[in-house]
Amino acid sequence: MPPLPAWADEDTPVFVISVAAQIAGMHAQTLRSYDRIGLVSPGRASGGGRRYSVRDIAVLREVQRLSQEDGVNLAGIKRIIELEREVGALTDRLAEVTEELAGWRAAAEQAARNASDGGSSDRLPARRTQSVVVWQPGPRRRD
Repeated sequence: MPPLPAWADEDTPVFVISVAAQIAGMHAQTLRSYDRIGLVSPGRASGGGRRYSVRDIAVLREVQRLSQEDGVNLAGIKRIIELEREVGALTDRLAEVTEELAGWRAAAEQAARNASDGGSSDRLPARRTQSVVVWQPGPRRRD
């Protein structure tokens, strides 16, 4: 894998199709057909040429492995890739929600500490009375 420019990361589309095909061990025409069917969708240069990222090349290699070693057809590979992306998105969302929940728990614990220490609280003070209310059930209604 050629080194990336200092300004690029694994999602930056930097490799032209011929270089990406060589790195992935495939023919450029194969990359074009994968793009057409939506397996790997590279970025585009201003002139319309395909530009592949390191992540795109990793997906191309995974497509090749699934096809050659595991015998999965292209439709199955496409579904696997979609599901892996969905799992990644759900994992990211779970991390966000977990972090948000931790914040709410910390706030609740702080509020409980403030209330037990006699500190300020968001609740109004309870009014204590000596009143007693007697409840008696009324007659049962039959519907």
